[in-house]
Amino acid sequence: MMIGKFAIGLALGACTIAVPLAASTAATKELKVKVDSIKQGAMIPDKFAFCQAAAQGHVGPGKDISPRIAWSAGPKGTQSYVVIVNDTDSPKTERDKINKEGMTVPATAERQTFYHWVLADIPANVRALKEGSGSKERVVHGKQASAATVGKPGLNMFTNVFAANEALKGKYYGYDGPCPPWNDENVHHYHFMVYALSVKSLDLPVDFDAPAVVEAMKGKVLAEGEFNANFVTNPAKGAKVPKK
Repeated sequence: MMIGKFAIGLALGACTIAVPLAASTAATKELKVKVDSIKQGAMIPDKFAFCQAAAQGHVGPGKDISPRIAWSAGPKGTQSYVVIVNDTDSPKTERDKINKEGMTVPATAERQTFYHWVLADIPANVRALKEGSGSKERVVHGKQASAATVGKPGLNMFTNVFAANEALKGKYYGYDGPCPPWNDENVHHYHFMVYALSVKSLDLPVDFDAPAVVEAMKGKVLAEGEFNANFVTNPAKGAKVPKK
Protein backbone atom coordinates (compact mmCIF):
# COMPACT_ATOMS: atom_id res chain seq x y z
CA MET A 1 0.00 0.00 0.00
CA MET A 2 1.30 3.42 -0.89
CA ILE A 3 1.54 6.29 1.57
CA GLY A 4 -0.65 9.28 0.72
CA LYS A 5 0.53 12.86 0.29
CA PHE A 6 -1.12 14.09 3.48
CA ALA A 7 0.49 11.36 5.56
CA ILE A 8 3.93 12.23 4.19
CA GLY A 9 3.64 15.85 5.22
CA LEU A 10 2.65 15.00 8.77
CA ALA A 11 4.89 12.05 9.40
CA LEU A 12 8.22 13.47 8.31
CA GLY A 13 7.75 16.42 10.61
CA ALA A 14 7.69 14.12 13.63
CA CYS A 15 11.33 13.06 14.00
CA THR A 16 13.26 14.69 16.82
CA ILE A 17 16.17 12.27 17.16
CA ALA A 18 19.64 13.70 16.55
CA VAL A 19 22.50 11.23 16.23
CA PRO A 20 25.47 12.60 14.24
CA LEU A 21 27.54 10.20 12.18
CA ALA A 22 30.90 10.03 13.94
CA ALA A 23 33.90 9.80 11.64
CA SER A 24 36.22 6.92 12.45
CA THR A 25 39.72 7.92 13.55
CA ALA A 26 41.00 4.52 12.42
CA ALA A 27 40.39 5.16 8.73
CA THR A 28 43.69 5.52 6.88
CA LYS A 29 42.69 4.76 3.29
CA GLU A 30 40.08 6.19 0.94
CA LEU A 31 37.49 4.25 -1.01
CA LYS A 32 36.10 5.59 -4.28
CA VAL A 33 32.32 5.54 -4.14
CA LYS A 34 30.00 5.89 -7.14
CA VAL A 35 26.21 6.10 -7.18
CA ASP A 36 24.76 5.29 -10.60
CA SER A 37 22.31 7.74 -12.17
CA ILE A 38 23.41 10.51 -9.80
CA LYS A 39 26.16 13.05 -10.42
CA GLN A 40 28.49 14.03 -7.58
CA GLY A 41 27.06 17.11 -5.89
CA ALA A 42 23.96 17.16 -8.08
CA MET A 43 20.27 16.61 -7.35
CA ILE A 44 19.03 13.09 -6.65
CA PRO A 45 16.43 12.01 -9.25
CA ASP A 46 12.87 11.67 -7.95
CA LYS A 47 13.03 7.97 -8.79
CA PHE A 48 15.16 7.43 -5.69
CA ALA A 49 13.10 9.66 -3.37
CA PHE A 50 10.41 8.81 -0.85
CA CYS A 51 8.50 11.91 -1.90
CA GLN A 52 8.81 14.59 -4.57
CA ALA A 53 7.49 18.05 -5.34
CA ALA A 54 3.90 18.13 -6.62
CA ALA A 55 1.58 20.73 -8.14
CA GLN A 56 -1.08 19.98 -5.51
CA GLY A 57 -0.41 19.27 -1.85
CA HIS A 58 3.22 20.38 -2.21
CA VAL A 59 4.56 16.79 -2.25
CA GLY A 60 3.56 13.52 -3.81
CA PRO A 61 4.87 9.97 -3.80
CA GLY A 62 8.30 9.10 -5.11
CA LYS A 63 9.18 5.63 -6.37
CA ASP A 64 11.53 5.10 -3.40
CA ILE A 65 13.93 2.83 -5.30
CA SER A 66 17.41 2.45 -3.86
CA PRO A 67 20.14 3.46 -6.35
CA ARG A 68 23.04 1.27 -7.40
CA ILE A 69 26.14 1.95 -5.29
CA ALA A 70 29.63 0.73 -6.16
CA TRP A 71 33.01 1.22 -4.50
CA SER A 72 36.69 0.43 -4.94
CA ALA A 73 38.33 -2.48 -3.12
CA GLY A 74 39.30 -1.97 0.47
CA PRO A 75 42.92 -2.35 1.61
CA LYS A 76 44.56 -5.63 2.63
CA GLY A 77 42.77 -7.07 5.62
CA THR A 78 39.29 -5.93 4.57
CA GLN A 79 36.77 -8.54 5.68
CA SER A 80 33.48 -6.71 5.22
CA TYR A 81 31.86 -3.42 4.25
CA VAL A 82 29.19 -1.15 5.72
CA VAL A 83 26.99 1.26 3.75
CA ILE A 84 25.27 4.20 5.45
CA VAL A 85 23.17 6.88 3.73
CA ASN A 86 22.18 9.99 5.68
CA ASP A 87 20.83 13.51 5.38
CA THR A 88 22.70 16.04 7.51
CA ASP A 89 20.13 18.83 7.07
CA SER A 90 17.10 17.50 8.92
CA PRO A 91 15.72 20.38 11.03
CA LYS A 92 16.42 20.09 14.76
CA THR A 93 14.96 23.46 15.75
CA GLU A 94 12.03 25.39 14.25
CA ARG A 95 10.27 22.05 13.83
CA ASP A 96 6.88 23.57 14.56
CA LYS A 97 7.14 25.21 11.13
CA ILE A 98 7.79 22.04 9.16
CA ASN A 99 5.33 21.59 6.28
CA LYS A 100 3.03 24.34 7.58
CA GLU A 101 1.18 26.63 5.20
CA GLY A 102 2.34 30.25 5.33
CA MET A 103 5.57 29.33 7.13
CA THR A 104 9.11 28.38 6.20
CA VAL A 105 11.83 26.46 7.99
CA PRO A 106 14.59 29.09 8.02
CA ALA A 107 18.10 28.36 6.83
CA THR A 108 19.28 29.38 10.30
CA ALA A 109 17.47 26.46 11.98
CA GLU A 110 19.82 24.03 13.70
CA ARG A 111 20.24 20.77 11.79
CA GLN A 112 20.62 17.09 12.70
CA THR A 113 21.37 13.79 10.99
CA PHE A 114 18.61 11.59 9.56
CA TYR A 115 19.59 8.03 8.56
CA HIS A 116 18.00 6.67 5.38
CA TRP A 117 19.88 3.39 4.99
CA VAL A 118 22.27 1.22 6.98
CA LEU A 119 23.59 -2.10 5.68
CA ALA A 120 26.25 -3.99 7.64
CA ASP A 121 28.22 -7.24 7.26
CA ILE A 122 28.53 -6.90 3.47
CA PRO A 123 30.95 -9.67 2.36
CA ALA A 124 34.43 -8.55 1.31
CA ASN A 125 33.94 -9.91 -2.23
CA VAL A 126 30.93 -7.60 -2.81
CA ARG A 127 31.73 -4.16 -4.20
CA ALA A 128 28.34 -3.02 -5.48
CA LEU A 129 24.70 -3.02 -4.46
CA LYS A 130 22.25 -3.38 -7.32
CA GLU A 131 19.52 -0.82 -7.95
CA GLY A 132 16.50 -1.81 -5.90
CA SER A 133 18.50 -4.01 -3.52
CA GLY A 134 17.53 -1.84 -0.54
CA SER A 135 14.05 -0.82 -1.70
CA LYS A 136 11.92 -1.50 -4.75
CA GLU A 137 8.97 0.66 -3.71
CA ARG A 138 7.53 2.76 -0.91
CA VAL A 139 5.36 0.79 1.50
CA VAL A 140 3.54 1.29 4.78
CA HIS A 141 4.35 -0.55 8.01
CA GLY A 142 7.95 -1.02 6.96
CA LYS A 143 10.17 -3.27 4.90
CA GLN A 144 11.35 -6.63 6.17
CA ALA A 145 15.00 -7.40 6.94
CA SER A 146 14.62 -10.66 5.04
CA ALA A 147 14.14 -8.71 1.80
CA ALA A 148 17.88 -8.01 1.63
CA THR A 149 19.90 -10.35 -0.59
CA VAL A 150 23.31 -9.24 0.70
CA GLY A 151 24.53 -7.95 4.06
CA LYS A 152 22.51 -7.29 7.18
CA PRO A 153 20.06 -4.34 6.95
CA GLY A 154 19.32 -2.18 9.95
CA LEU A 155 16.39 0.06 10.77
CA ASN A 156 16.31 3.47 9.12
CA MET A 157 14.82 6.51 10.86
CA PHE A 158 11.45 6.21 9.13
CA THR A 159 10.88 3.68 11.91
CA ASN A 160 11.10 6.53 14.42
CA VAL A 161 9.20 9.01 12.27
CA PHE A 162 6.15 6.78 11.90
CA ALA A 163 6.17 5.25 15.39
CA ALA A 164 3.18 7.27 16.62
CA ASN A 165 1.16 6.94 13.40
CA GLU A 166 -1.17 3.92 13.47
CA ALA A 167 -1.55 3.95 9.70
CA LEU A 168 2.19 3.88 9.03
CA LYS A 169 4.09 2.56 12.05
CA GLY A 170 6.35 -0.43 11.61
CA LYS A 171 9.95 -1.52 11.31
CA TYR A 172 11.54 0.12 8.28
CA TYR A 173 14.58 -1.94 7.32
CA GLY A 174 16.76 -1.10 4.35
CA TYR A 175 16.44 2.03 2.23
CA ASP A 176 13.86 4.80 2.22
CA GLY A 177 14.78 7.85 0.18
CA PRO A 178 14.73 11.64 0.60
CA CYS A 179 11.62 13.53 1.69
CA PRO A 180 12.71 16.88 3.16
CA PRO A 181 10.14 19.50 4.24
CA TRP A 182 8.56 21.29 1.28
CA ASN A 183 8.97 24.66 3.03
CA ASP A 184 12.64 24.30 4.03
CA GLU A 185 14.93 27.14 2.98
CA ASN A 186 17.90 24.75 2.98
CA VAL A 187 18.94 22.34 0.27
CA HIS A 188 19.40 18.95 1.93
CA HIS A 189 22.74 17.17 1.57
CA TYR A 190 22.86 13.38 1.33
CA HIS A 191 25.97 11.33 2.06
CA PHE A 192 26.46 7.83 0.68
CA MET A 193 29.16 6.40 2.97
CA VAL A 194 31.04 3.12 2.51
CA TYR A 195 33.37 1.68 5.16
CA ALA A 196 35.88 -1.18 4.79
CA LEU A 197 36.17 -3.11 8.05
CA SER A 198 38.73 -5.48 9.58
CA VAL A 199 36.02 -7.90 10.79
CA LYS A 200 33.58 -10.16 8.94
CA SER A 201 30.69 -9.25 11.22
CA LEU A 202 29.89 -6.52 13.73
CA ASP A 203 27.78 -9.01 15.73
CA LEU A 204 24.92 -6.55 15.88
CA PRO A 205 21.76 -7.19 17.91
CA VAL A 206 18.30 -7.63 16.44
CA ASP A 207 16.73 -4.37 15.23
CA PHE A 208 19.99 -2.41 15.19
CA ASP A 209 20.16 1.07 13.66
CA ALA A 210 22.84 3.32 12.17
CA PRO A 211 24.06 4.81 15.48
CA ALA A 212 24.61 1.26 16.76
CA VAL A 213 26.70 0.50 13.67
CA VAL A 214 28.73 3.67 14.07
CA GLU A 215 29.53 2.65 17.64
CA ALA A 216 30.33 -0.97 16.69
CA MET A 217 32.69 0.13 13.88
CA LYS A 218 35.03 2.04 16.18
CA GLY A 219 38.56 0.70 15.88
CA LYS A 220 37.63 -1.54 12.94
CA VAL A 221 37.58 0.88 9.99
CA LEU A 222 40.42 0.36 7.51
CA ALA A 223 39.13 2.75 4.84
CA GLU A 224 36.10 4.83 3.99
CA GLY A 225 34.65 6.72 1.06
CA GLU A 226 31.84 9.17 0.45
CA PHE A 227 29.59 10.26 -2.41
CA ASN A 228 27.53 13.42 -1.96
CA ALA A 229 24.30 14.56 -3.60
CA ASN A 230 21.41 16.94 -2.86
CA PHE A 231 17.62 16.90 -2.80
CA VAL A 232 14.79 19.37 -2.22
CA THR A 233 11.01 19.41 -2.47
CA ASN A 234 10.86 23.21 -2.23
CA PRO A 235 10.43 24.73 -5.74
CA ALA A 236 12.05 27.93 -4.49
CA LYS A 237 15.23 25.92 -3.92
CA GLY A 238 15.26 24.10 -7.23
CA ALA A 239 12.69 21.33 -6.95
CA LYS A 240 11.04 20.61 -10.28
CA VAL A 241 7.27 20.30 -10.05
CA PRO A 242 6.01 17.67 -12.53
CA LYS A 243 3.41 18.87 -14.99
CA LYS A 244 -0.08 17.46 -14.62
